[in-house]
Amino acid sequence: MNIDNQQELYILVMNAPVGICVLDSQTLKAEIVNDSFTAVAGKPREAILGNFYWDTFPEARSTYENALAAAISDGNPYTASEAERQVIRHGTQQTVYMTLVYAPLKDTAGEVKKVAVWVMDHTMKVNQRQKAEESEKFARTIFYNSPVAKLVYTGPEMVLREANEKMLEILGRDPSIIGMPIMDAVPELRETHLPACYHNVLTSGETHTEKASRMMFVKNGSPYYGYYDFTYKPLHDAKGSIYGVICTAIDVTQEVIARNMLQEAEQNMRGAVELAQLGTWSIDVASNGLTYSDRLIEWFGYDPSAQPYNEVIPILLEEDRQRVANAVAWGLNPESGGIYDEIYTVIHPTTGKKRILHAQGKTVFDHEGNPVRMNGTAQDITIQMELQIELEDQLQQRTEEIAAVIEELTATNEELEQTNVQLVHSNGELEQFAYIASHDLQEPLRKISTFVQLLEGKISEHLDQKALGYIDKIKDATSRMAKLIRDVLAYSALPKDDANFVAVNLEDTARNALEDYDVLMERTGAKVKWNELPVIKGIPLQMSQLFFNLIGNALKFIRPDVQPQIHIHCSTASPEEIRSAHLKEEVSYYKIQFSDNGIGMKPEDTQKIFNIFQKLHGKSEFAGTGIGLAMCKKIVQNHNGEIDAAQSNENGAVFNVYLPVNNL
Repeated sequence: MNIDNQQELYILVMNAPVGICVLDSQTLKAEIVNDSFTAVAGKPREAILGNFYWDTFPEARSTYENALAAAISDGNPYTASEAERQVIRHGTQQTVYMTLVYAPLKDTAGEVKKVAVWVMDHTMKVNQRQKAEESEKFARTIFYNSPVAKLVYTGPEMVLREANEKMLEILGRDPSIIGMPIMDAVPELRETHLPACYHNVLTSGETHTEKASRMMFVKNGSPYYGYYDFTYKPLHDAKGSIYGVICTAIDVTQEVIARNMLQEAEQNMRGAVELAQLGTWSIDVASNGLTYSDRLIEWFGYDPSAQPYNEVIPILLEEDRQRVANAVAWGLNPESGGIYDEIYTVIHPTTGKKRILHAQGKTVFDHEGNPVRMNGTAQDITIQMELQIELEDQLQQRTEEIAAVIEELTATNEELEQTNVQLVHSNGELEQFAYIASHDLQEPLRKISTFVQLLEGKISEHLDQKALGYIDKIKDATSRMAKLIRDVLAYSALPKDDANFVAVNLEDTARNALEDYDVLMERTGAKVKWNELPVIKGIPLQMSQLFFNLIGNALKFIRPDVQPQIHIHCSTASPEEIRSAHLKEEVSYYKIQFSDNGIGMKPEDTQKIFNIFQKLHGKSEFAGTGIGLAMCKKIVQNHNGEIDAAQSNENGAVFNVYLPVNNL
């Protein structure tokens, strides 16, 4: 700037829109000061004009003295933009923000003669900007640290401008999606109604709100369904135009699940109440009011909603009234635990019908222990109580009948004990009689046999064939009589003494029996086969008699011109076989089966063959006394077992012998 024209410089400075103070470059005294400068400096013109610059502004000397000296010496301007300064204005220190320029003014020779100090007060502008920045910072802090999920969309493509951590957590994404169109960043949202909601807010400017909206997001590669409350609110620029949407969302998944579970529980409770045919009731302690469900209104015959609950008492059976009133009062007492449980009879005021109800309730107390409300249920137990009374009457009747039966049984048992004693005595006498009788019968029988033989020797040559036939018949009859007597003696002599049980190898028993029949088997060509037979606890002699009789029976009743086949098979009896044989089901048994291909028997004869002296054939067909199978049955029963021939038919006999595995 040409400063040779002082008048022009003065006019220029005084009319400048900014504060200017012109200093002499050598003395640094103020030569020109305009009004704008004094306003910024906060000092009157006389305090500035003609004075040493640093005396006027000592507070700035330490900061700007070197800069001013450099501008004078170098001839280059110095600028400090919006610098924060502590200045004294009107006697008060203030913080201001100003732009300061030290502009060297040169003469025509290029020498710095003066310095123009330019000042512009930007305090208001800076303060406003700082406030805006603080406001924005505060808003961003709230946005990013909010416990509520937030995001900002902009533009028609829903570009994700901002999203806080809570929102990224809901979306299942990381911050890298910020700046992307949301439909590219979270493609699963394309299938939702959110894009339509967004564009509607952009065009209409209306806020959109939804509650418990079901959404699906892909998290960690898997779909996740949740429920969210969210709001779309339009964002306006400085001109009032809508440029985007801010979305706030709250994850209410757990609340929705809890509410659904509560609704389901309430529904189940209502279903259970209905299924159990329960009535519900509630007492409001403050209003002394009583509420009934429809079922209870029907049972009681009136609606108590507008009446005190004490009014229900007269509907009860007279003998129940005081007890129920006392029970309700006690249930409202905190010391009771709030429990009410009573059975009473209700009389319908119109029909007079009686119902027996079982009522249960629970009192709700406030924090001070005062009763607020008693809620409960009632069940009609009339039929149950009537049945119970009837059952009690029947039980009493049956008890009396059982007592009478027990008395009769006691008397019968006493008679049976006496009868058993008599039977034991009689059996002993019978066994003694059978032995003596059989023994005594043998003596005359031997004499008959002896004298017949003597008689035959003396007169046989004088007798014709008919007479000799008579003698043969006498001899045959005496022989059969002798065998019968021996079998009777053997049958009556069969003991039953568990103390004589020892280990018996049935393999050896079978072999010994076959040795006794070796001649007969050789003559008939009979074949006997068996599988492995067990060792049991028993009486060896009786087991030998059992096998001897059953094998002998099979060798006796053979078919002409048919080779006899006898099979002995042992297995463990099944539960069904044990039950059919009427044996103890808790005991294990061997089943030893004797089968042959002989003449067998008719099904109707399978039971009676075990009776003593029972024969199915005449003596001319098959010899025998009819005692053998009876002995077999007695032997098996002596060993706590059973024998049957139920599977026999006319194609062969089958005898099943059941013997305990462990005969104790």
